[in-house]
Amino acid sequence: MYSKSKRYFEIWWQGIKSLPQKTSIHGFRFIADPKRHWIERLFWLIFVAMSWYGSILLIIAQYRAFQNSPISFVVETTYKDWNTQFPSIAVCEQDNSVRIGAVSDGLWGSDHDFNMEEVLKEIAFFKGVTYYVSEVCQGEDSAEECFKSNLTYYANLVRSDCNDVMANCSWNQKSFDCCRYFRPVETEIGPCFIINTIQGGEEVPILKMHSNRATGPGRIQFDVMLPVSVYVLNEEDVPSLSYLGSEIMNVGLETHYRRYITVKNIENDATARMITPEKRRCRYSDENNLQVYPYYSYSACTVQCRKDAQMRLCNCSNFFMPNTPEDEKCDLNGIICLNDKVNHLSVLRARWSNHPGLFCDCLPSCTEAELTIVKDFIKPTGLNYATVEIQLSVLPSERYRRNVVRGVLDLVVSTGGTGGLFLGVSILSVLELLYTLLLRPFFDIYSQRNEDPWHKKYGNRRIEDSKFKFKKNTNKLIMKKRLKQKM
Repeated sequence: MYSKSKRYFEIWWQGIKSLPQKTSIHGFRFIADPKRHWIERLFWLIFVAMSWYGSILLIIAQYRAFQNSPISFVVETTYKDWNTQFPSIAVCEQDNSVRIGAVSDGLWGSDHDFNMEEVLKEIAFFKGVTYYVSEVCQGEDSAEECFKSNLTYYANLVRSDCNDVMANCSWNQKSFDCCRYFRPVETEIGPCFIINTIQGGEEVPILKMHSNRATGPGRIQFDVMLPVSVYVLNEEDVPSLSYLGSEIMNVGLETHYRRYITVKNIENDATARMITPEKRRCRYSDENNLQVYPYYSYSACTVQCRKDAQMRLCNCSNFFMPNTPEDEKCDLNGIICLNDKVNHLSVLRARWSNHPGLFCDCLPSCTEAELTIVKDFIKPTGLNYATVEIQLSVLPSERYRRNVVRGVLDLVVSTGGTGGLFLGVSILSVLELLYTLLLRPFFDIYSQRNEDPWHKKYGNRRIEDSKFKFKKNTNKLIMKKRLKQKM
């Protein structure tokens, strides 16, 4: 065993000594050549060391640039050929006093405590605050009428169907069936009706709402029969508690609401998917890591973040929370706990902020457009319903584009170019170096080991055969000489 390891080391050391003369990496053969003057060898040693040092610094800088800034944004202005997709519109019921009164009469009789109507309203339109529930249904003096569990059932008794909420929908003055395209979607503020959302499932019909130079700025209009909140969203977004009040249209009856908006879409380089979400600083909708919705978006991520915080603080989540098992939904005591933590759960804060709030490490969507509110107009009508009109103020003349400036291929090319410029190195040079240091000693020992047994097995036989043949031929010559002499 010792002789084999010693033999391997000798062969490996011979390869090391011959490597500078055989390698294709520039400079080493001049350093290792003993026939050259020591000044010349020192000259080559200094410049080879400087080349290696400089190439290492450049490769490290290229790798850091690849890690930190692989994406760049540019603005495109070739707007003449664009088809701009109109945003999704979400309509969420926020009050229904008539239905609340009717359900209360059915549950507790006509002579019930009217505070229970406020309790029912807070549950049916729960947004994290339960003033009446905490006052009426908490403690030893709680009302007997208070229901302790199955809150989703009582909330759905109050919530209205699409046909009771909306009517007279049109796109660019062309009517369409409201409830065919405005589909119910579960949200953390209750069921909402959303048009052209990808969160509603694959079977949801899509209404083509494109705007271009031929159609002009798009406009959608519909009537609502109840007080609602209207959200203007990207197709992957959902209504949530994270939206600012200025972004939400709180629509009451007997009013005409008109909102003008602008849209700036984002186009992505095809190779952007090769960059990890953490490096490109965004996620595509199909790169979903959430439980509450089938597709990723920033608003859906905040909903997941709020659910996790609710489970952590109160051991249950909002009973409206999408895709949540029944055993995880809050009962009466659970929503009172959520009310006590409302300052922490309802407000988002930055990582560095010390203010009360919820920090959510959520990336934006890679495809979400920039939606801007230009102007709102509100006009009383005196009618028993409200009209909502949302229109593009102008066709977009700009859009953003996300380009990959430092992809994996760029990193490989720049690293190879640096190695070739400073060192004359290629992949074959590195492979040759690894072969000489690691593989060649094994091959040499293996070849020698195969030769020895063959020699031991057949070498002596060959010598004996040659001796026999020599002796036989010698005898033949002697016999021939004797025969000639006799003759």
